[in-house]
Order: sequence, then C-alpha cells, then structure tokens
Amino acid sequence: MSLNKVLLIGNVGRDPDVRYFDAGAAVANFPLATSERGYTLANGTVIPERTEWHNVVVRRDLVPFVEKWVKKGSLLYVEGKLRTRSYDDTSGNKRYVTEVHADRVEFYYSGTRPADSTSAQTSASTSPQTASPVQPMASQPAASPSLDTSNAEDDLPF
Repeated sequence: MSLNKVLLIGNVGRDPDVRYFDAGAAVANFPLATSERGYTLANGTVIPERTEWHNVVVRRDLVPFVEKWVKKGSLLYVEGKLRTRSYDDTSGNKRYVTEVHADRVEFYYSGTRPADSTSAQTSASTSPQTASPVQPMASQPAASPSLDTSNAEDDLPF
C-alpha cells in the first residue's frame, strides 16, 4: 500500500474547474473541505471545530462524472494520492502546492439525503464503477424482533 494514499469525506467548496486539451485529455480541479468536530476537554478547555481545505485534481475517465454531477456543496468521498509540486511565483519565490490526485470520486450519503439528490443518484449509477455513488446508509436500524429489556442484563456474557 502506498504511504501517500488519502481517503477524504468532505464538501466541495466551488464548482469544479474543468479544462480540455488538444489531445482530448481533460483535468478537473476543485477544493474539498473536511472538518473535525469541536469538543471540550475534561478540564473545560474548548477545542473549536477545525476545517481543512484540500486541492483535488481529477483526470482521465473521472472528469466527465465530475463535470456533470459534482457541484459546490456536494458531499464526496475522495480516494487518491498526495502529490506536492513547486513553482516560482512572479517575485521569484519558490512556492509549494500539495494536491490530492483522485483515483476515486463518489457521492457520500451519511444517512440523510439532500432533497435534490434522487435524480443525481439515479443517473450517476449508470456511470463507470469508480464514479458510482455510495449506497445510502440506513438512518434507522433494520426491523428486528423486540428484546425483553427487563432480562437484558442476565444475557450478558460476563
């Protein structure tokens, strides 16, 4: 397994920028925001929510999927590799940019679905396998026989 493999779940920050080249190749770029929830330590110290922004680069057969379906605010699962490149800015200073070169891009449903996602899910399911949406997670557990909670402690294995 590659050490620079990343798995991200986050929201798209703006509509993808898609560029086509003479040879028919295409590339799409978009920012992806991932957030870590805030919390409070036992001593009362409040740690605020932290949001990180990632530059995502998509190539080859994923570009048509991203161009057609991915929009600002889309909740995505992105799998790829970290790549860092450098360039010299107009002042001659060397700048570094770290990007996620995506191998897989999917819609991510966390139990609640946006109102307008039904048509995107149906159409995207005909896309190549690497671009198919993740199946929605059930927000309610499957129906199961009811347990008698009065004797639940007696059934514990310890």
